[in-house]
Amino acid sequence: MNARKKVAFYTLGCKLNFSETSTIARDFINEGFDRVDFKENADIYVINTCSVTENADKRFKTIVKQAQNVNPDAFIAAVGCYAQLKPEELATVDGVDLVLGATEKFKITDYINDLSKNDFGEVHSCEIEDADFYVGSYSIGDRTRAFLKVQDGCDYKCTYCTIPLARGISRSDTMDNVLKNAKEISKQGIKEIVLTGVNIGDYGKGEFGNKKHEHTFLDLVTELDKVEGIERLRISSIEPNLLKNETIELVSNSRAFVPHFHVPLQSGSNELLRKMKRRYMRELYTDRVAKIREVMPHASIGVDVIVGFPGETDELFLDTYNYLSDLDISYLHVFSYSERDNTEAASFDGVVPKNVRTKRSKMLRGLSAKKRRAFYESQIGSKRTVLFEGENKQGYIHGFTENYVKVKAPWNPELINTLHSVELTKIDEDGLVRFDFLN
Repeated sequence: MNARKKVAFYTLGCKLNFSETSTIARDFINEGFDRVDFKENADIYVINTCSVTENADKRFKTIVKQAQNVNPDAFIAAVGCYAQLKPEELATVDGVDLVLGATEKFKITDYINDLSKNDFGEVHSCEIEDADFYVGSYSIGDRTRAFLKVQDGCDYKCTYCTIPLARGISRSDTMDNVLKNAKEISKQGIKEIVLTGVNIGDYGKGEFGNKKHEHTFLDLVTELDKVEGIERLRISSIEPNLLKNETIELVSNSRAFVPHFHVPLQSGSNELLRKMKRRYMRELYTDRVAKIREVMPHASIGVDVIVGFPGETDELFLDTYNYLSDLDISYLHVFSYSERDNTEAASFDGVVPKNVRTKRSKMLRGLSAKKRRAFYESQIGSKRTVLFEGENKQGYIHGFTENYVKVKAPWNPELINTLHSVELTKIDEDGLVRFDFLN
C-alpha cells in the first residue's frame, strides 16, 4: 500500500454511522493514510450509507458525483446499511469501485491494495445472518461530542424497518470494553459522550456471543456514571418500552447523565402502532413522559414520528397530531414514510399519496417549532451549563445546555469545547437563546 495516500469520508444517517466512520478512519490512519475533508482532493473516498429513508438512498449518487468532480480518478468505496441491502445496485453506480456489506466494512483496508479504477464495482457482502459478532466503535475529532457505540443490530420486527436486514441481530459490546472506550475518549479532552446503537435499551443481549442478557442498560449507565473525567453523558434514542423508571431515576440523580431523552413514538394512534408492530401502546408512552416530567421538569424530550404510514387516514393522523399537541414534549423529528423493499409494510393496503405525506409532515414540523419555542421560553431565567461547538456560523458560536437548549453568542474561538455556567436571558429572532455568563 502506497504511503501517505489521502482518504476522505462522507457519512449518511445516524449517530451510529458517525461512530463507525470514525473508527474506520482511524484504521486508515494506522495504515499510513492522511485523512482529508470530503471536499478536498483524495485518493480514496469512502461513503458510509444509510437505508432508513428513500432520500438517503437518492443522496448516494449525488455524493459520488461530488467526489468525482474533485478527483475523477479517485477510488470510491461504499459501506454501511444500503451497501448491505442493495450491494449490486450500488456497484452499478458510475464511479463506484468497491461495495462492502455489514461485516466487511470494518476490514476495508484489507481490500484497498490496488487503487485502480474498476469498470464495475467489486462487491463483498455477507448473508445478514453472518453479522452476528460485535465490532466496537466511537468517534473522536469529528465533533465537540463523541458518539460511543454500545450496541448493534435489532431483534424487533417493525413492519416499516430495514435495519434488522442491514445490521443483523441485536448484540452488545462488553461492559469492560464500553468503559475502556469511555475512558479513552475522556482522555482526549472531549467533554460529552453520546451513547449510541440501533436499540440501546436492549444493551446486554449478545454481550458474550449468546442471546441472554449478561448486563442491562441500567447496569451500563450506572457504571458509566462512575467513570471519572467524563463531564457529560447523553443517551441517544431509546425505545419507550425499554426506558425503565429506574433509568429515569438514575438520570435525575446522576453526576454526568444529562436531562435529555429522545424517545421514538412513530404514531399516536394505537391502531397504527399495532400495524407497525411496535412493542407498546401510546398509554405507555404517556407514562414515560409523565415519569420524566415528575423527576426532571426541566428535561428535554424529543420524539420521532412517522407520517403517511399505510392506513393512516385523516382521522388517524389527527389522532397523532392532537396527542402530540397535548403531550408535554420539547421537539419532534418527523419522517415521511418511505416504502422499503423486503419490509412487511411495503405490501400494506391504504397507501397514502406522497403529496398528503408532505402536507402532514409540514403540519407536524410546524407543531415541533411551537413545542421547541414553548420549551425554550420555559427555560428563560434558568441557570444552565453550556458546551460550546467548534464552528463559526455567520459570526456566532453555538452550544447546547445540558437539557438541549441551543444557544448563541458572538464568535469567540476560545469558547470551543469549553463548559460555562450561564443564565438564559432571551430568545433571539432566529429562535436561538441568548445568555449571560455566570463564570
